[in-house]
Amino acid sequence: MTDQAVDTGGVQLSGHAATQGHFLGRTRELKELRADIERAGLDTISGRKAPRARVLLIAGRPGSGRTALAEELVRQVADRYPDGVLRARLAEPDGTPVPVERAARELLTALDVPNPPGADEDDLAALLRQALAKRRVLLLLDDAAGAEQVDALLPDAPQCLLVAVSAGPLTGIADVRPCTLGGLDTKSALELLTRYTGSVRITVDPRSAENLVEACQGQPAALNLAGGWLAARPKAAVADLAKQLHAEGDEGTPLSRVFRLVHAALPAPAARTLRLLCLAPAGLADPHTASALAGCSLGAARTTLDDLTALGLLRPVDSVLPQYEVPGCLYPLLRAAAETHDRPAELHLARARMLERTVRLLQSCRAITETDNPQAREKLQGMPGALRFPTPRAAAEWLRVRRPALLASARLAVADGELDTLARRLMSQLVRAMVAHFGTQAAPDLYGVHQLVLDVAERRNLPRERAAALLNLADVDARTGRTAEALVRYRAALDAGREANDPYAIGRAMESVGGAHLELEDYDRAADWFGRALAQRLARDERADAARVYGRIATAHTYAGRYGEAQRAWRAAAAGHRKNGDVGAHARALSELARVQEYAGRPEEALGTCQEAVEWARRAEDTRLEAAVQLRLADTLERLGDPAAAGLHRGAAERILEERLPDREPQPGPQPESESEPEVEAGPDSGPNSVPEQPDHLEHRANTCEIRSTSAGD
Repeated sequence: MTDQAVDTGGVQLSGHAATQGHFLGRTRELKELRADIERAGLDTISGRKAPRARVLLIAGRPGSGRTALAEELVRQVADRYPDGVLRARLAEPDGTPVPVERAARELLTALDVPNPPGADEDDLAALLRQALAKRRVLLLLDDAAGAEQVDALLPDAPQCLLVAVSAGPLTGIADVRPCTLGGLDTKSALELLTRYTGSVRITVDPRSAENLVEACQGQPAALNLAGGWLAARPKAAVADLAKQLHAEGDEGTPLSRVFRLVHAALPAPAARTLRLLCLAPAGLADPHTASALAGCSLGAARTTLDDLTALGLLRPVDSVLPQYEVPGCLYPLLRAAAETHDRPAELHLARARMLERTVRLLQSCRAITETDNPQAREKLQGMPGALRFPTPRAAAEWLRVRRPALLASARLAVADGELDTLARRLMSQLVRAMVAHFGTQAAPDLYGVHQLVLDVAERRNLPRERAAALLNLADVDARTGRTAEALVRYRAALDAGREANDPYAIGRAMESVGGAHLELEDYDRAADWFGRALAQRLARDERADAARVYGRIATAHTYAGRYGEAQRAWRAAAAGHRKNGDVGAHARALSELARVQEYAGRPEEALGTCQEAVEWARRAEDTRLEAAVQLRLADTLERLGDPAAAGLHRGAAERILEERLPDREPQPGPQPESESEPEVEAGPDSGPNSVPEQPDHLEHRANTCEIRSTSAGD
């Protein structure tokens, strides 16, 4: 057998412990893999330039050390790829293939390349190939379920290298030679055991040690568990374990036989905690997850996780927070053990406890950012100390580290179908926490969460939540240029709102349909739908919203060239804002009325309206608005042939900005294109698809970009 190797997986070893992650052997495989990087491909041999990246395949069963070999190869050749190493896992712990869309999005995020929320698999894969076209990167794809996944993510860049880890061949990808792994040779296997037990127990009974290696068939994962078992029992002889393994017979794999022995030897609480970790989302567990699953204290959970790690049953994740990974090769064994030893009701309860703990942590994570909210402070103080974060920065770091597990938790909760109430609460709090800490950067993740909300709403026939989810998804579609798709969803949301008899959702959807038509330059339909929304606002005596919708109607008429109707609508908007006491909105409406008057060929009227707008802007004490209206007034005077007066107003605008905003930092979010062009009805309706302010159950804002949560309550 050739010289082979294994990564110890970062466990703390007893005796003469090696450093974490120490790699040994596999020299022939590493040499062949490195040679494959340099060898001429079929395209080169035929005289053509290689159109795509070179693909190396490391194939082997779970537990064979395939990922460890891939990581060692990456470590050895990473310096050849100055633009870095990208990693993605292409299978869930239970073996379910990860959608290409999700994997591509994760890789784009690692590259700091913006990826549009809601973009489909083909668009994201194309965006990834474009991003890698001028980079020299090494791409490691672990647990590939099939050639289709790898091919979709394969860069069209011959200077890049892709290393795939899979259980079998990647049929369909040209010019790939697999490096297939078997068990470890006896020398390497004995060295691995020595790292756990020390040299004495191996050298005093080398025959028993070799029998143990033979019983494990040289499988690295089985040897790790065997070594952990021996390390925990310093007085036990290697022969004792070898005999017990032989007594197990030939049922199952070597790994499953060793696992049964290790599991049976664990104290009952630790064994139960280990089994329940098969419920950990994305195979990632932290002390809170283990504590909730097992129903034990946080301290006991930490101790148990550390003990299981020392036995080789878990792997610590390189993170600023304590986090552990369930090895993929152990996941099916844990799930089978849980189904054997734990009743379905117990597993159901453990899952519910975990989701409830996650909801409360997310509530705390969001509440720490609301320092000016007395209710949030009171709620935060009422939580146990173990659930509170010391600072907003600590909460944000926890959210960042646990993000993959949190998103996986939402997906699993929805797929389970038995805990929809908890799933809805989880998704609501996840949206709110991510918006509070990450703002618009969270939009791609939240698009997927809103799709999950829609799944639950349709499954449970909840029209009100279906309307909310459809509106949220449509808003993202509209903001990313998929206006036609957004229009379809807005109409579906309107139907759902009517089914739920939800006046708010109905008006919101009507206005959004109008905004979509406005973006599509169908101004007649836009004005019609805005008119329907206005009728509903007036019928419900929602005066502030009615005044704002008048402005949207005016905008549609302005685009259509119907200046007379636009002027009437702006006058109605200005009157409504004045009655409502919204001085700033009144000034903006007058400013837009002046613009339309100029379009209509009435510059003298526009001048008078502009002067009135300046006065109202001054009363509003809105410095930026006052300066913008002054500049608009200057432009009007310029067109009327009075450059001297125009210069005075332009100078006044400059003085206002210099005197009153000396140290003002640029604000996040979109700004008007020029100071002389204030936004039409600035605020919620500043874009064609924007919508009015919503209650907490439908919307949350981040800067000037709206991101909405579900209708589930706290």
